[in-house]
This record gives sequence, structure tokens and C-alpha cells, in this order.
Amino acid sequence: MRRALLPMVLAVALLGGCRTPEPDPAPTPPPVGGAAALPGPVPADLALRPAPGTAPAAPAFTGALTDGTPFAVADVWAQRPVVLTFFTSWCTTCADSQAALGELARSYRDRVVFVGVAGADQADEVQEYLRAHRVEYPVVLDDQQTISRSYAVREPPAVVLVAKGGALLRGWPGGLDAPALDQRLRELVLADQP
Repeated sequence: MRRALLPMVLAVALLGGCRTPEPDPAPTPPPVGGAAALPGPVPADLALRPAPGTAPAAPAFTGALTDGTPFAVADVWAQRPVVLTFFTSWCTTCADSQAALGELARSYRDRVVFVGVAGADQADEVQEYLRAHRVEYPVVLDDQQTISRSYAVREPPAVVLVAKGGALLRGWPGGLDAPALDQRLRELVLADQP
């Protein structure tokens, strides 16, 4: 009986070695909110209102985007206005307004840069949130809430508007809906808008 099993064991071993290789797993998509979301060149026809001389300087910060890319907000506002959106993946108010904010950010692409600040959150949960809500702008991870504290953000959502050059124009604890933010952008920073 042993002799009869030997050819079967050899056949199974040989066939096992001839298996078709497993397909390569699908490549992991790049993190949302990373360097690929940074703005392009400043549009040549960008016309901005001057910031009021009495406006205080916005707190400059550095951090890492969701893909680990170093980020300095002052480099961005040196060329154009910035909207900071403070959020967390577990904030239902943030989630409710995110689609409209994302659409507004797309409409102002390269003229006004939206920058998300994700505080007190896990990187994988931030990615889930960004993918689910189609966020296409850069997002800085603020695990220790250092950035949030520098802007006196106690809890999300919050929106802050910074003029080109870094003057702090306005902040809205509790957030601001997209139509109201659009109106403020037209009133406070964009000179070429009616």
C-alpha cells in the first residue's frame, strides 16, 4: 500500500509546484490630500482685494500632508488666499457640509487654496473620510492639535480665511456653509468678482 501512495504523493507535489501564480494585488491608491492635491500655478488674471492694514497676521504653521509631504502654509498664502477647514472624520457636522465645501474648492481651484486640517484623528480614518467625501485639496494632519490651538479651534468644524500675504481676515467657529463662504470670498478677497 505504501508503494501505491508514493506515486500519488509525488503527483500532488509536482502539480502543486505548477500552480498558476496568484495575480498581483491591486496597487494601493495614493493617499487623498497629499502632494498631488497641492495647487498649480497662480492664474495670471487673479485680481485680489488688499487686506485691511488692521488685520492681524495669521499663525503660520508647518506640518505633514496625508502622504507625509512637508507642508508650510506660509508658502501657499505668499501667492494667494487660503481657506483653512478644520475637521475630524467623526464630526457629523463636518461630513454634512463637506460635499458643498469640496465643490466650492473645485470652483476656486488655484485662485483660492483650500487646506484641510484634520485634528485628533487616525490617518486611516481621515483617508476614509476624504475618499467618501471626494476631498481634492491638501490636508494637513494635526494629531496633537497644535495647529487647531494656534487658531483657537476648540472643536470642529471651523473655517478660517487668510488673505494673500498671511493677514487673518475672518474665522467661523462652528463652520460656514458653502454659499456663505462663497459670498465672503467675493466680498473679502476677490477683486474680479461681482
